[in-house]
Amino acid sequence: MKDKPTQQPILWGLMGGSFFLFFACSVIRHLLFQSNAYDLGWFDQLVYLLSVGLPPVVSFAGDYHLLGDHVALILYPLALFYKVYPSVYWLFGVQALALAGSGGLVWQLARQEGLSKGDSLLMVGVYYLYPLVFNVNLYDFHPEVLAFPALLGAIGIVRSRRPPRWPDILGFICCLLVILSCKAVLSLTVAALGFWALCVEKRPLYGILAVSGGIAWFLATTQWIIPQFSGMEAAAVGRYSYLGDSVLEIALNVFLKPHLVWGHLLSFSSLEYFLLLFVPVFWGIRWPNLSPLVATLPTLGINLLSDNFNQRNLVQQYSVPLLPFLLLTLIFALAHHQLWVKNRKFILVWSVVGFLCLAKYSYFGSVYLRKIDTWQANRQAIALIPPQASVIAPSGILPHLTHRPLVQLPRGELTPQEMDQFDAILLDQRHPDFGSSPEAIARLREYCQNAPHLSLTFSQDEVLLFQRLGDKTGI
Repeated sequence: MKDKPTQQPILWGLMGGSFFLFFACSVIRHLLFQSNAYDLGWFDQLVYLLSVGLPPVVSFAGDYHLLGDHVALILYPLALFYKVYPSVYWLFGVQALALAGSGGLVWQLARQEGLSKGDSLLMVGVYYLYPLVFNVNLYDFHPEVLAFPALLGAIGIVRSRRPPRWPDILGFICCLLVILSCKAVLSLTVAALGFWALCVEKRPLYGILAVSGGIAWFLATTQWIIPQFSGMEAAAVGRYSYLGDSVLEIALNVFLKPHLVWGHLLSFSSLEYFLLLFVPVFWGIRWPNLSPLVATLPTLGINLLSDNFNQRNLVQQYSVPLLPFLLLTLIFALAHHQLWVKNRKFILVWSVVGFLCLAKYSYFGSVYLRKIDTWQANRQAIALIPPQASVIAPSGILPHLTHRPLVQLPRGELTPQEMDQFDAILLDQRHPDFGSSPEAIARLREYCQNAPHLSLTFSQDEVLLFQRLGDKTGI
């Protein structure tokens, strides 16, 4: 059931158009100063520092080492792009390529399951129109998005009807390595993938490889690598403090204190999350086809039990590991003709309606224009900052300045001694960002006005730039 690329111009058109749409939206959002220090600035600084041979630590987050956070080893090969030319647009391009290119993998998976070309194209459309896909591309950059095509690839190998062959085994292992390199917590998804392959799909070799690899990497990252480089438990542990103070204690209390667990699961927030996940694709959510969702249980549990509300929406990256298995469930529904609504036109129209209701495209006409009145002033101020100067800048501006070892947000708790080490301090008084309250900005402005080593070099539309006097900045 193989199709030559030349036989599928619509598929290639969808993939190419999606790539340019995703990339353009990310770039425009960034140029409008709507990207954030958390997380675009975070990963951009890490990749840049790797590319120039410096320790990969996030200077505005307490010198967080790459291996002390998510152990996102995939950032190391990404640094090769920065060696060619250091630009944050590489991250946008790679992320857009992962999401757009996954449409081809959805097509292959659908054809592998016996869907017609028409139904396979329908599944590709359902994928691109699922609101999470558009939204997660907008929300800065996250390495786990790069795991998405690898998850689809691993699922495709498990679902293939061939006996395990060396090319398939090596391909499956490569998929697992890519997934595990994107984020430590994805080790639980890999282990769940293995459980599904072993117990549901009856593919013991793939199941054992995934279960053993996922569990081993989870223990290695949470019990050794992250504590070794950060000196503490994984940062996300704080989101589950009601269950314990360590990864192992939290895992144990999930079973020992079920009343706490059920209190989170049976909440309005959890119900809302389930509706967001499944209403856009309700037509294919029927019991006979739900076996792939077994592999989503760790991700669902992590998101539902978290105190961080952001883990329960279709905007941020936390639900990405769910999507490949949800798509497989829908493919099963089409293949077995077990649908709540069997009209293909309705499915497509419903997907469009779901996109129109839940995708954040409207932000370009409202939210993303909030700083348009200071846009030109911020661009002019950024252009005055020398490449190697250490900088304090707001969250929305910081990702434009992270190609240097030392950057910081205008936090209120910064001491005069800490502020003395910076060569430039950029303040947007009209639009305080995350991490920079009006009080913090006022305190920094007062400090800059009284600091003998700083001079006001730019002032327009309430955007102020103070820079160090002397040869270092060329002033």
